[in-house]
Amino acid sequence: MRLFILLLIVCAQTMYAQKRNISVEEAWVNRVYDEMTLEEKIGQLFMVAAYSNKTESHVNELMSLVQNQRIGGVIFFQGGPGRQAKITNKLQNASKLPLFVGIDAEWGLSMRLDSTYRYPWNMSLGAVQDMKLLEQMGVQMAEQANRMGVHFTFGPVVDINNNAANPIIGNRSFGETREIVADRALAVMKGLQSQNVFATAKHFPGHGDTSTDSHHSLPYLDFSKKRLYDIELYPYKKLIQNGLASIMVAHLDVPAFEPQKGVPTSLSYNTITKILKEDLEFEGLIFTDALNMKAASTYKGAGEVDLAAFLAGNDVMLFSENVPLAIQKFVEAYQNGKFDDNRLEHSVKKILAYKYKAGLNKYKPIDYANLYNDLNSVRYDVLNNKLYENLVTVIKNERQELPLDTRSKIAYVKLGDDVNNTFVDELKKYANVDVFFSTTVDDSTILDAYDHVIVGFHKADGAWKKHDFTTIELNLLQNIAQNHNTTLVAFTKPYALSAITFFDDLKSVVLAYQNNDFAQKVATQIIFGDLPSKGKLPVTINKSYQVGDGVLLKATPNKAPRGNFTREKLVTVAPEEAIEVVNNSAPVSADLYSTPEKEKMNGAKLKEIDRLAQSAIDREYTPGIQVLVARNGKIIYQKAYGTLSYDDKAPVTNETVYDLASLSKILGTLPMVMKLYDEGKINFNSTLGDLLPRFKNTDKAKITLKEILTHQSGLVAWIPFYKETLENGYPSKSLYRMTYSKEFPIQVSENLYLKKGYQDIILDRIKESKLGPKTYKYSDLNFILLKEIVESKYNKPLDILVEDTFYKKIQTNLTYNPLQKMDMHLIAPTELDTYYRHTKIQGYVHDMGAAMFGGVGGHAGVFGNAVDVFKMMQFYLNGGIYNGQRILSEKTLKDFNTCYYCSNGNRRGAGFDKPQLGSSGPTCGCASKNSFGHTGFTGTMTWVDPEYNLVYVFLSNRTYPNADDNKLSKANTREDIQQIIYDAIQQ
Repeated sequence: MRLFILLLIVCAQTMYAQKRNISVEEAWVNRVYDEMTLEEKIGQLFMVAAYSNKTESHVNELMSLVQNQRIGGVIFFQGGPGRQAKITNKLQNASKLPLFVGIDAEWGLSMRLDSTYRYPWNMSLGAVQDMKLLEQMGVQMAEQANRMGVHFTFGPVVDINNNAANPIIGNRSFGETREIVADRALAVMKGLQSQNVFATAKHFPGHGDTSTDSHHSLPYLDFSKKRLYDIELYPYKKLIQNGLASIMVAHLDVPAFEPQKGVPTSLSYNTITKILKEDLEFEGLIFTDALNMKAASTYKGAGEVDLAAFLAGNDVMLFSENVPLAIQKFVEAYQNGKFDDNRLEHSVKKILAYKYKAGLNKYKPIDYANLYNDLNSVRYDVLNNKLYENLVTVIKNERQELPLDTRSKIAYVKLGDDVNNTFVDELKKYANVDVFFSTTVDDSTILDAYDHVIVGFHKADGAWKKHDFTTIELNLLQNIAQNHNTTLVAFTKPYALSAITFFDDLKSVVLAYQNNDFAQKVATQIIFGDLPSKGKLPVTINKSYQVGDGVLLKATPNKAPRGNFTREKLVTVAPEEAIEVVNNSAPVSADLYSTPEKEKMNGAKLKEIDRLAQSAIDREYTPGIQVLVARNGKIIYQKAYGTLSYDDKAPVTNETVYDLASLSKILGTLPMVMKLYDEGKINFNSTLGDLLPRFKNTDKAKITLKEILTHQSGLVAWIPFYKETLENGYPSKSLYRMTYSKEFPIQVSENLYLKKGYQDIILDRIKESKLGPKTYKYSDLNFILLKEIVESKYNKPLDILVEDTFYKKIQTNLTYNPLQKMDMHLIAPTELDTYYRHTKIQGYVHDMGAAMFGGVGGHAGVFGNAVDVFKMMQFYLNGGIYNGQRILSEKTLKDFNTCYYCSNGNRRGAGFDKPQLGSSGPTCGCASKNSFGHTGFTGTMTWVDPEYNLVYVFLSNRTYPNADDNKLSKANTREDIQQIIYDAIQQ
């Protein structure tokens, strides 16, 4: 009987819908709309800013807006995919009506999220001539958005960048002509919307021909209406004709559209309703640009600006600064007759219709399983590589200089401040190439012996970073070009080449647009003829090289590379301020490995390490672990356990990179101190006053180098330098900025930069600190001072010194500031910082003091994996020799591995830690007195025992998500594993 009644009801509803000719979508929209209160309808008009790298209090604020104001959606900014997925599910679960989720993903989710996939910038894609590739890219972007529960990627950008001085669009534009922009935007739009992700063309009516950033002030476009319709609106018209889902309106002053002076286009009825809706007949969703941007927020206050935007014709208000106040203003305006039911119904029903199209009538939460792998599928590399094969542009090829003859004698000269290791490696696969740097070719006659010179200009792969040549670089390039057959390969924005006034001197010029592995590999293959060149300039460089230009070379497959050339999985590199590294990818050769039995160790006993490591992970002492054991210079045990974090289930591998914390003391600072000692530039009796003049005439002037190295100096254990820079628990606005500048150049975390010169204040704090008795007290300050000593003696930064002096020669990938050389997803996070940087710390040094030194502290800052640490420790064990080359004397290592104050109860060597003198200490109590090593705050340890020719490395991120409770140390996990290793020794 119940089934019969249910069938009658369904039939009645279907007949009613058919009678009124209502679609299922419209019926759903009408039902939901009719059930809403006035406040709930108004709430649907707002999408608020959300971050997955902020604290729980931010999530609670979002929950309040969802539950109390019934907002329509969120737009995510910085964070990570795992964290964002959890927040999304939490918010969706709390929302009465499922939320829109948006994110700026102009070149993929990586525009906002770490550990996600990155495609080329739009301007790079402007060089691609095959629109099918861009449509395929749109499909893949949509797949990744769907995986993250995202409905709007707020792209493509359709601004026409016909102003090279544009401070905010630039690389975000496809090019300088309306056709280049419209064709590519249409292709991306088709790809996105084919997978039910809504494209958003922006920034209406056009932000390309401006020299002002609307984040800070109101840009002025003094163009005629005809010009705006012919140029700026052309892409919009083309996309609207092809089913564009949504448009974002910019904050611009356009008198031709809005005669009232100073009214931003985002608040202009004439612009939005009269032109966009009525003239262009656009029926999709209309978003404001972020309403917290100064171009809008200075025109009207919080709440008022939202109402003005709605009255102008916008459907969705983005990034409202005060939603409760705005809703109150809306209700008052409705009651006062400033808008009626029809106006509200128009926007809210449109929003509901798009929610239905997005499938939110049948909402499903995001599945966390395999999230990272799904977002970073290897198959995405195939398309990305095709894009780079189609965008790299040969601008000039005088007398068919390209492709180069692999039999030529070739020199490569590196310019720019970013990494080039992949380019160098690829060049050497084709020909014998000698590598030079700008500092080694001041006199270009050194290049006279070469048939051809390749100059690589490498600039950091950031959309908003400056890519300009320095005057010194331009002069050097001109000198080389005038005297040698020269090919310039520019891994940079096209506009950077506008500074070159001597194109006639260059035999060939290749523009690769970006500096990453894809670009470096493809550029090499084009230079040597393995690939054809297909790209064309999307913008004008100068009168001779204009938009649409490009030399189309055919491939010459007979010129195959020397050796084995394989297309391995590519990893995009997006550094901030990178250091030159030639052998950054030195492989671990097979002869580094052996079996336990061959090295007189009990393999069955070593397997007990698995139990202890897994137990530590199961008990949540740490998310992940790496363990390495080596004997007689051979790795006999190497395993990885657990995941990168509890919220990101990507597994730890042997390649995972860890923040080594205080291991940096013996892996970064100490080797350079020993080098100074080896060279006779310092000795143990050298005093601080003599070594660092700022400490003369202070109570610390007579502290000796030996006392500093052995923590016998009397300095306090620690000074929380960062606390002085906080206001109400957050970084002071007078000392920090969210973007890099000359005045704020010190990066302490993602989107946080410290004021120039603050390191001097830190050193003054040490100088002014209270000096205690000269008894043993472990202090980071000692090693902060050692760094200053090293840098003052060599007049170079510590990171560059240790790289050149040790890491390259030993072929270890130890590094400071790893994000300059690798993607974030390769690095284990160390903490969810809620007290200083207020973000997830991943790829940036965990130690606050080291962060304030730009990631290069004397006491912390080195990153690496277990093999990297092993190589350095084995070098020590070998007495300062690597591959037959002596780098440190055996006497120096012996002097630094001596316990000078054991009789006073101080176990420390000169920089190295030593075994405990009593029952407690850093080791299992089983290591010999001659052994040495160090432990680190993040849960790291390495120990060398010369008596047994043994190296032990333990790495973890036990500080994640919170560093306070050191369960790993309390459980003696590192020491217990070390005990197993010693128990496994057979002779």
